[in-house]
Amino acid sequence: MSVKEKLRQLKVNVDTLTMTATPIPRTLQFSLMGARDLSVIQTPPPNRYPIQTEVHTFNEDIITEAINFEMSRNGQVFFVNNRIQNLGELRTLIERNIPDCRVCVGHGQMQPEELEKIILGFANYDYDVLLATTIIESGIDIPNANTIIINQAQNFGLSDLHQMRGRVGRGNKKAFCYLLAPPLPSLSPEARRRLQAIENFSDLGSGIHIAMQDLDIRGAGNMLGAEQSGFIADLGYETYQKILAEAVTELKNEEFADLYAEEIKAGEEKISGEGFVDECNVESDLELLFPGDYIPSSSERMLLYRELDKLELDTEVEAFQARLLDRFGPIPPEGKELIRIVPLRRLAKRLGIEKVFLKAGRMSLFFVSHPDSPYFQSQAFGKIINYMTRYPRACNLRDQNGRRSMVIKEVPTVADAVRILQEMVAL
Repeated sequence: MSVKEKLRQLKVNVDTLTMTATPIPRTLQFSLMGARDLSVIQTPPPNRYPIQTEVHTFNEDIITEAINFEMSRNGQVFFVNNRIQNLGELRTLIERNIPDCRVCVGHGQMQPEELEKIILGFANYDYDVLLATTIIESGIDIPNANTIIINQAQNFGLSDLHQMRGRVGRGNKKAFCYLLAPPLPSLSPEARRRLQAIENFSDLGSGIHIAMQDLDIRGAGNMLGAEQSGFIADLGYETYQKILAEAVTELKNEEFADLYAEEIKAGEEKISGEGFVDECNVESDLELLFPGDYIPSSSERMLLYRELDKLELDTEVEAFQARLLDRFGPIPPEGKELIRIVPLRRLAKRLGIEKVFLKAGRMSLFFVSHPDSPYFQSQAFGKIINYMTRYPRACNLRDQNGRRSMVIKEVPTVADAVRILQEMVAL
């Protein structure tokens, strides 16, 4: 991080290309929010196999079996232990259980010449096991080493574990990674999640999935500071993204409106109103649900409600309806009305509507909350005004406490609300 900042001080507009197996949470977050470009290389080298990863408690039998198996196929083993004072005990343990095993020890407190001699000797197959600290995490490429044992794995971060696991399986042989840790129930929730994630995501090209887990566990950190972890877990990732997107949109449309004046005038992004509204909430006194006699299981209904809430496109809605029809039969009227909420929200967002109330046979449309927003000079708001002038008796424009809205009479169903918004968009 400090090296990149020094380079940027030398030249202000320098472009930076970062290559990593697991981007740190803040870097990944910048990519997800669109502040940085992200490309993922998912094609593995030829003849490369996934690394089989297992979590165990510290057990001499497992260590002995893993080393013996690797030695039986003329391979080599990395044994990672990040406490220098324990390396001697582990060396004694290995030599006691496997007398013919050639063990070497390497760590950062050794003289550079001695450490180099050890590493070169291991690369030349003078040793079977390299017992070392995390100095092997990067920069070592030994294709003949296809088993790695990581002691006290619960103390490492996800990126560290993934980087160390990447030291093996670099040839055309099946590789193994053994993570030794205390029993999972005794660990903290974060440590359990890290070990479970590294065990589950062992396929080739899974680094991006591990990074996403790391982002969810550690948080995105300070957007503009040096801190790389934060409190995203307290909010949940989706809520965090929503709040961040709302803050960016608010700054863009209000405080920095002058910078985007040409864009607003040209209508490149604001022509549909979607640039002003990220989410549209719908409230109704209508019966909108999947009845219990249609879908008996309450948990199944909740899953379907959640799936429906994430739909946006008409093709997705059609596929959702087809699945319902296939599984449960003809959709009841109240279920069809519920499904129509999806196109209603999409059309409302296009028109810059933050809330839609369907109550007492009327539809209330609440516009962007900030009264000085450039939305009120956009084409989207112009479409709403055109509709009001076309049907003056049915529409009533209101301004209460600085909040602007429009009430449309005689809207008894969601289908009628969708039809009205479709007509507005077409104007």
